[in-house]
Amino acid sequence: MLDEVVELLACPHCGLDLERSGNSLRCSSNHVFDFARQGYVSLLSGRSKVVGDTAEMVAARAGFLGAGHYDPIADAVASAVTGDGPVVDIGAGTGFYLTRALGDRIGVALDVSKYACRRAARAHPRVGAAVADAWQPLPIRTGAAGVVLNVFAPRNASEMRRILRPGGELVVVIPDPGHLTGLVDHLGLLNVDESKPERLAEQLGGHFTPLERRAVEFRLELTRAEALAAVAMGPSAWHTTPEALEAKIAALPAPVTPTAAVTVARYRRTP
Repeated sequence: MLDEVVELLACPHCGLDLERSGNSLRCSSNHVFDFARQGYVSLLSGRSKVVGDTAEMVAARAGFLGAGHYDPIADAVASAVTGDGPVVDIGAGTGFYLTRALGDRIGVALDVSKYACRRAARAHPRVGAAVADAWQPLPIRTGAAGVVLNVFAPRNASEMRRILRPGGELVVVIPDPGHLTGLVDHLGLLNVDESKPERLAEQLGGHFTPLERRAVEFRLELTRAEALAAVAMGPSAWHTTPEALEAKIAALPAPVTPTAAVTVARYRRTP
């Protein structure tokens, strides 16, 4: 992890600055956090109530995203990142969207899954990864970020605002109600809540000012194995079994052609 990235981090217990100490990070209150051999560090303050993605879910996501299926979303995210300064990705997963949006900046990938952080730590030489819970105080110094990313991830509006510098920007991606139509319906999986845009506005109101919204919609052409990965990498994976999914997907005509539909929204931190 680069020293420039370490300078963005804060102790999850007391909020003090962290500094490198050998193969660890330490604050002046002597809270110590060791680097894992894969290059990430766990900055959880106690046990999280959130269950992070499993190794299987992360592997499915890495394969699916690496094949380019969601490149139009990544391109839209990169285009929306216009602010200066370090980029912090909350719920970063493998670091796929962060690396595409990074430009010449440095970045921090935060995720509650250690399996995701293992991959994110190796995603880009200017990215550091830390295990963190989005619902706890984020282990980032106040005002340290120029841009915050939040792609298909939980949103703690007050903490996202806190870590952004004045004038900093937030880029959020949420699935639209029609996301993965043609796959979700056939498999009886979780549908996107029709009220999701309204709930997003309510969550961010008072903390962020909306700047622009862009709808991104495109048709996917997937093998059955890729369709399985599209399901296995998301929240629907918690509500079924691999065996049940494989049986249902085997009955689908190939190629599988669902529609991806998301909204990419950009906001500015309120003064």
